[in-house]
Amino acid sequence: MSHAPARPLENRWMPTARTALAVIAGAAVMTLAAKVQIPFWPVPMTLHTMAAMAIAVAFGPRVAVSAMLAYLAAGAAGLPVFSGTPERGIGLAYMAGPTGGYLFGYLVAAWLVGTLAAGKATLGRFLAMLAGLAPVYAFGLAWLAVHVPADRLLAAGLAPFLIGDIVKIGVVAAGSAAVPAALARLGGLGR
Repeated sequence: MSHAPARPLENRWMPTARTALAVIAGAAVMTLAAKVQIPFWPVPMTLHTMAAMAIAVAFGPRVAVSAMLAYLAAGAAGLPVFSGTPERGIGLAYMAGPTGGYLFGYLVAAWLVGTLAAGKATLGRFLAMLAGLAPVYAFGLAWLAVHVPADRLLAAGLAPFLIGDIVKIGVVAAGSAAVPAALARLGGLGR
């Protein structure tokens, strides 16, 4: 009976190590995106949407969801990874606040966008990210309704951000078209 030669240990662990690094990098990018504050009314705009969509397009659904879970877990554990933390609170108390639904929406969008954008060209990736905005706003507005009167809900949680989010996903779609070789190398991690 002959056995196939064993692969060296480092070769067997490389895909796992690359995936773990991609998840950590994704969570770090989400944290950095939360900390970038663009002055806007009624609340400052962050780059969360841009980062969540870019991670999903670049890495696919598996790594993108894992990165979002790592980001949310770090925040739930009390690390100041969210926008406005620690000043506006930390941990589960922050997540139960007005923006908690949007945070959960990013998790759902990571899976949806990662799945829909796989193997697509620029327009397909843009449309996948546009579809990914639906759960972000659906969960975000549903949870925001607990904190904001119904007659002000769309003005507070949708209208100020929609155009900016569409511009952000356009930038991600264009950027992903500009770096197809890098996407091909990274994209194999999450599929």
